[in-house]
Amino acid sequence: MTRRPAGRALPLLIGAGLVLVAGAVTAATPPESALLDPFTIGAADDGTATARTLAAAVVDVTRTERVTVADSEWEAEGNWIVVELAVSAPTTEVDAAIGVASLLIDGRLFQASERPPATLVGTALRVGTDTVGMLAFELPADLRSGTGELRLSGRYPTPELDDVLVFPVDLADVPTASAVEIEEPRLGAP
Repeated sequence: MTRRPAGRALPLLIGAGLVLVAGAVTAATPPESALLDPFTIGAADDGTATARTLAAAVVDVTRTERVTVADSEWEAEGNWIVVELAVSAPTTEVDAAIGVASLLIDGRLFQASERPPATLVGTALRVGTDTVGMLAFELPADLRSGTGELRLSGRYPTPELDDVLVFPVDLADVPTASAVEIEEPRLGAP
């Protein structure tokens, strides 16, 4: 009586196939830390991005070595990126404010500066009416180029399972001005 070799090979082939499938499932499963990551929302064709608590559009981005604040003696020098935004609340004014604004450039994260007394961070937003204001990011002196994104989220510093608005930024394309005056946030069109 002769045994067929295929009879012994079949369980080995099935076992190897199951190991490969288990490896593929493990590779495709996000790490546990990613289970609470925020949902990123990019801008639509009209330049506006809308999340649960924020609707925003970038009006202008400028690089400068000097920032001042309108009607104030405050000023600072350095390597600054100033972003002007038009922001509103999409459906409700509850929790409608930019809580965290960050600039991610080539893997380095920079928070909007709290130094200027006039800032859009924390300003209460209205439904149906834009609030136009500015954010200032102080970058290291040697950071003159790179690509990344502006990120805006609601009132919570760690937006677990919440929306984060994302706008692309290329420092090479940002125009330069000798000084930028940061104005108080105001209601109305940009």
